Amino acid sequence: MSDAGLSSRQLAMRVGVSGKTVERWISDEDLIPHARNREDASQALGVDAAMLWPKAVRNSIKLGADREIIRSYPYRSACPSSVWGDLIGDARSELYLSGYTNYFLWLEQPQLVETLRRKIETGVRVRVLLGDPDGEVTRQREAIESVALTVSIRIRITLEHLAKLGALEGLEARFSAPQDAMNHVSLSVFRFDDDALVTPHLARLAGHDSPLLHLRRTGPGGMFSRFSEHAEELWERGAKISPASTSISS
Repeated sequence: MSDAGLSSRQLAMRVGVSGKTVERWISDEDLIPHARNREDASQALGVDAAMLWPKAVRNSIKLGADREIIRSYPYRSACPSSVWGDLIGDARSELYLSGYTNYFLWLEQPQLVETLRRKIETGVRVRVLLGDPDGEVTRQREAIESVALTVSIRIRITLEHLAKLGALEGLEARFSAPQDAMNHVSLSVFRFDDDALVTPHLARLAGHDSPLLHLRRTGPGGMFSRFSEHAEELWERGAKISPASTSISS
């Protein structure tokens, strides 16, 4: 950047990202930007992308199922909120949030309602799958966790945020079917086009204490597809919610 005479803000403008994103590229050696951002940055700086992010080259020659594993975190809470923000912000066609409550997203992404509104207005399909706040599995989970901010309350907070978006075309919300609730509460899948963040919930642990995998699709039949297919099955059997009224419509 010094050789090219560019500041963080100037490089960000060339690449089409925020200045804070460029600063994270500099400060976090494990952070690997999307391929298009790496290419744009390397052109702006007049160097090879492999020199800037050599780890991206090593990742590209992985063999077997681990090719789609971009990074793993021992705890969901260890994944920086900037990763979530960047994946949501970079999505161009598909956002599918299928956590059982999705509550933590509204805390980690304070402007999420407006971000989702902009995404929907630009043609991004936004889907939200939730657990039924009055369901038996929800009650069982509340007894296991035994915390003041119960599972049903966290779901209803998400419903309140969705209600702020109103009945926008491109926004869809469902409750998972009763027969799928146990599978839903035990595995959260969040899709952002060809990226996914997946959390398998461990025993009595809350979501933030469970591990997380960052996956990126490289082809059919891989890790990304396996988890996506699971989430799609839950979606197909779910009951529709009217985001404007937050009531089950069918």
